[in-house]
Amino acid sequence: MDIDQARHWATGRRNGVLVTIREDGRPQSSDIAYAIDGDDFLISVTNTRAKTANMRRDNRVVLHLSEPSAWSYVSFDGTVELTPVTEDPQDPTADQLVAYYRAVSGAEHPDWSEYRAAMVADRRLLARFTPQSVVGQINT
Repeated sequence: MDIDQARHWATGRRNGVLVTIREDGRPQSSDIAYAIDGDDFLISVTNTRAKTANMRRDNRVVLHLSEPSAWSYVSFDGTVELTPVTEDPQDPTADQLVAYYRAVSGAEHPDWSEYRAAMVADRRLLARFTPQSVVGQINT
């Protein structure tokens, strides 16, 4: 499967499953929402979650997307880079989380100050996933 074709198919979706590697080598899956930024996928994560610890230890992940009604799926294999944890409502990570929100929701938040404060309180950051290969099938 062609990675550009799979990425194009992914633009019509927002939800997927992120598979990270636990310390003992077993996979761990998490339902996530994503936004596409150029060739990369952006995923908002919380600093204290197991998937974040897994990605800090081993940045290899799989992003699996499916459309069961069409018997279609793609599984991207690649690596992630993590931004710093947002610590101030006006820091660069908070700015990136605002852009992420807009991309995922397609709308403006009703109160950006509240959103930015929540990102700090949640200790949020972004995982930038760069796919390196893909498998799957896309049925139209």
